[in-house]
Amino acid sequence: MDSPLSFDGRVVVVTGAGGGLGRAYSLAFAERGASVVVNDLGGDYRGVGKCSLAADKVVEEITNKGGKAVANYDSVEEGEKIVKTALDAFGRIDVVVNNAGILRDRSFGRISDEDWDIVHRIHLRGSFQVTRAAWDHMKKQNFGRIIMTSSASGLYGNFGQANYSAAKLGLLGLANSLAIEGAKNNIHCNTIAPTAGSRLTQSLFPEDILKALKPDYVAPLVLWLCHESCDENGGLFEVAGGWIGKLRWERTLGAIVRQRNQPVSPEVVKDNWKKICDFENASKPQRIQDSLGFIIETLSKMDSDGGVSTNHTSHAASSTTTSKFGGAIGHKLPPFFSAYTEVDTILYALGVGASIKEPKDFKFIYEGSSDFSCLPTFGVIIAQKYLFSGELAEIPGLSINMAKILHGEQYLELYKPFPRTGKLKSEAVIVDILDKGSGLLLLVDVYSYSGNELMCYNQFSVFIVGSGGFGGNQTSDKVKETVAIPSRPPDVVHTDTTSLNQAALYRLSGDWNPLHIDPNFAGAVGFDKPILHGLCTFGFCARHVLQQFADNDVSRFKAIKVRFTKPVYPGQTLQTEMWKEGNRIHFQTKVQETGNLAISNAYVDLVPASDILAKIPSEGGELQSTLIFKEIGHHLKDVGHKVVKKINAVFEWHITKGGNTAVKWTIDLKNGTGTVYQGPAKGSADVTIILSDEDFMDVVFGKLDPQKAFLSGRLKAHGNIMLSLKLQSIFKDYAKL
Repeated sequence: MDSPLSFDGRVVVVTGAGGGLGRAYSLAFAERGASVVVNDLGGDYRGVGKCSLAADKVVEEITNKGGKAVANYDSVEEGEKIVKTALDAFGRIDVVVNNAGILRDRSFGRISDEDWDIVHRIHLRGSFQVTRAAWDHMKKQNFGRIIMTSSASGLYGNFGQANYSAAKLGLLGLANSLAIEGAKNNIHCNTIAPTAGSRLTQSLFPEDILKALKPDYVAPLVLWLCHESCDENGGLFEVAGGWIGKLRWERTLGAIVRQRNQPVSPEVVKDNWKKICDFENASKPQRIQDSLGFIIETLSKMDSDGGVSTNHTSHAASSTTTSKFGGAIGHKLPPFFSAYTEVDTILYALGVGASIKEPKDFKFIYEGSSDFSCLPTFGVIIAQKYLFSGELAEIPGLSINMAKILHGEQYLELYKPFPRTGKLKSEAVIVDILDKGSGLLLLVDVYSYSGNELMCYNQFSVFIVGSGGFGGNQTSDKVKETVAIPSRPPDVVHTDTTSLNQAALYRLSGDWNPLHIDPNFAGAVGFDKPILHGLCTFGFCARHVLQQFADNDVSRFKAIKVRFTKPVYPGQTLQTEMWKEGNRIHFQTKVQETGNLAISNAYVDLVPASDILAKIPSEGGELQSTLIFKEIGHHLKDVGHKVVKKINAVFEWHITKGGNTAVKWTIDLKNGTGTVYQGPAKGSADVTIILSDEDFMDVVFGKLDPQKAFLSGRLKAHGNIMLSLKLQSIFKDYAKL
């Protein structure tokens, strides 16, 4: 279980905190180390009267438990005074929970001006006044958390509460705008719609229901939303009795109801009413840009296509869609060539986080390494050229705005490891076009060849924002599907911090999208700052899996599939959680600082170690270990003088088969620059190691722990066995031995 959420050093203002929800929030924050300003005017639920007793009692509860709290008795309409209390008492303000409220319930025809105005003044204007007073202080310290309290009445309406409902929904609009404006200063604003026992609800519910709706059951949500580690911003949550649910807007795909250069008639609206109200395949806009973008796209569609859109659920829609994209599906893009050298593969490896800090990465970043290799995910670099060449915009029958392209998913399959240099020919084809409501999804398959030999296959899932709603298929049998992760704790968790320059470095491999380098461009499309390339995160994750489960052996990499979910910013830490199920490694990757999933439902397929062994030519009487000893000998030619100086020992190996010694090998790391030869040591050996050919290979490939093998008697050693611990430096790719 994670460590408890702490609010040590934080200062929290809770309005309407003299009872019910406000009291529960105040006690909960104080219990976890926060200093709390308990604000309550002390009036009744109608906003009549004033008394200090309510706030004082809560402060007394907190201080009696050793917490820190002060009372404030001002109206929320005097928000500056409330915030000043926090600054005078504790020197700062970090959290504002706008909770104060009153009721003046009347049926709409009986609401007086006074009943309307006072409800809006307390709920909406009061929340505005308190939040505005705290806003600049939060901006200066680059931190703030704000809660607006709406209600089910505001979300759905309620008889007799027109004044209250209007104010409560107004708070949601206020919160949504503050979430956008405050994001760049780490100020998050969320809205809750709680149902709980309080002064406002005690007359609405019977006693047994009130007990089930304890305010204490709401407080945990508020604390999480206000914690520094919570990345939620602009969310709306209903909460009651220990249940929490998130709400979002949903919009039908709608219908185009005018012809080009023709007025709209109510009769056409009537004829299309069913489609206008059809929520099947509805979109879920989250920002005003989503709304306006779709409208602009629709206007463009009307000007270019004309006519009234046919209901996508009808037979006519299906045939229209088929004919509309008949020229696009199956369209082959012009072939293109990609030549690369060691410099390109090293630059890519550095771009996806390979580092001299990790010795096992050396083979990817130093061309002089005896086992220099190209990372398998370099295959996406080979195949991505069409994304930036403008070819997609020229597909017949398909109009694409390149500025609206997003990368949804990626699949890569390798048929053999990439050589250290090469020239490949890639052929791309549009295999399907899917209607995702808010956008159009292109499935693009790319095959890359070295001569006539197929080296790798990519499937790019390219999402074009705002181009959906044409009535097409939502799924395809051409899709390389993602797979859900296992429902158990991960087997391995690996963290890796990206550099602030990570995107600037990765883009040198060919992805020149200004979204990843230009702050002005990033801001124009809705990001606070440039984001990391999805395929850069993809490369990080593949490295993690390869390192953890294949000992960086690129020949064991077969395929990878990922879904991109949320962006990563350069400098953030990637936390890759991995599950091994046979030769498939499931994984997901989170941004450690926020907990957001950057990659989900992903997997890497590995070639079984036994398949690799089957390709090794058998030598030395059908012994698989022979090749390993020869590889060690080759390696010593490069680093032998250093190894001899460091280890200064002779190792004799007795490899058995069927219980009998089949061959002896000697690794001499004491004389000259070191040698490996078949036969017993020429002189005395410092260490003699005895084990079977099968166990030797299991140790080499990490399937058998050498210490466990020693303790169980499967591995025997004589002489100065502590020297065997030094062998790791010469095994490199076989470090577990």
